[in-house]
Amino acid sequence: MSVHLFARMKRLMQFTAKIEPHELRAAMVSFTLVFVLMAAYYILRPVRDAMASDWSDAQVSVLWTFTFLFSFIAAAIHGYFVSRVQLRYLVPGIYGFFASTFVGVYILLGSSVNVDWVNKAFYVWVSVFSLFQVSVFWSFMSDTFNKDQSTRLFGFITTGASIGAIVGPAIPALFAENIGISNLLLIASLVLMATIPLIFYIQHLKHVDLGNHDVHADMAMQKGLGGNPLAGYQVFFKTPFLLGIGLFIFLYAGIGSFVYFELKNLMVDFSREQRTQYWALIDVATNTLTIISGMFITSRLASRFGLALTLALVPVCIVLGLLTVALVPLVWMVVALQIFRRAGNYGITRPAREMLFTIVDRETRFKAKQVIDVVVYRGGDVFWGWSFTALTALLGLGVAGVALVGAAIATLWAAVGVFLGRHFATHDRPD
Repeated sequence: MSVHLFARMKRLMQFTAKIEPHELRAAMVSFTLVFVLMAAYYILRPVRDAMASDWSDAQVSVLWTFTFLFSFIAAAIHGYFVSRVQLRYLVPGIYGFFASTFVGVYILLGSSVNVDWVNKAFYVWVSVFSLFQVSVFWSFMSDTFNKDQSTRLFGFITTGASIGAIVGPAIPALFAENIGISNLLLIASLVLMATIPLIFYIQHLKHVDLGNHDVHADMAMQKGLGGNPLAGYQVFFKTPFLLGIGLFIFLYAGIGSFVYFELKNLMVDFSREQRTQYWALIDVATNTLTIISGMFITSRLASRFGLALTLALVPVCIVLGLLTVALVPLVWMVVALQIFRRAGNYGITRPAREMLFTIVDRETRFKAKQVIDVVVYRGGDVFWGWSFTALTALLGLGVAGVALVGAAIATLWAAVGVFLGRHFATHDRPD
């Protein structure tokens, strides 16, 4: 009976996600890896976001500025280790390092150190981690699967992130008031450590099941990538295609920043534990919607209609949503827009964007990609965070006015997505 059940599951997977039999194990373990990774992060995320309502818009903008600076430094350090550490150890090493730092924050919260400063340091550090953990994962994926496989499988794999992003925030949503905020950090650290054996197993399946020996040299034999640790910045500024990806992410950060500040201000009257639970419930709702798009829509959109339409779809919908908010500037509309924006990003835009990196070389994937995903993104947070503060505090714009500005940003975002998708369609993956 179990054999027949397994066979039916394989047929279902092939039908829903276009997974070939020899790709099944690698796809499933990759699915599990991102599930565990995102569960760990989403235990931490509501804790971080709940802290923001204790601070003014200007204070949060200052923290975002520090996040950008630390992201810049972290990306350079990452480039240094990429140049000198074998890639088979680099990816698990990064996750192990972050897990240990969250244990350190837990210890500091129980010490006599100023709690407000620890909270602000934690807020910044989780923001750095939030980009590195996803960026490193997708670098690992683009270095595991070939271009054809990425088009078919990334949508399915990202569904694992969506499920992890449901299970993860369910923990603080249910238990934050009972077990306390600090204990959530220990739980997240233990979950994050569970990614390490999965990473090593995927490296094994890449050669045994996928046979992708030509994607890159055998990790067990190579001695590191070598080169300048700042090469990622050099490659980024010299390559129009990478600049286009950076602009795409920069504009996405603008939309996200505007909505985030509005929600932060709406929750100022709630307690820290209550805010943690509310942010967690928003995460649960967002990622529940993401599963359907990741499982059934993304791969088919990219395969049938091309990446240009896939990358532009969510931005166009955001334009319509922001125009609606401008006409009906109600709180529930802002909340609904936040859920749709994030669900569309995780389920459609993010996996489509990651497909772009399958047509660049390895140095770009493991160096420039982190510059784009971390430094450009957090630089966008700084710019748009202060822009929001200026629009509201200096110009006095309300929800409707900010929504109109956001609609203009989203229109440009869609246009950049079309450009990137057309470039992808006319270029092959490098040998």
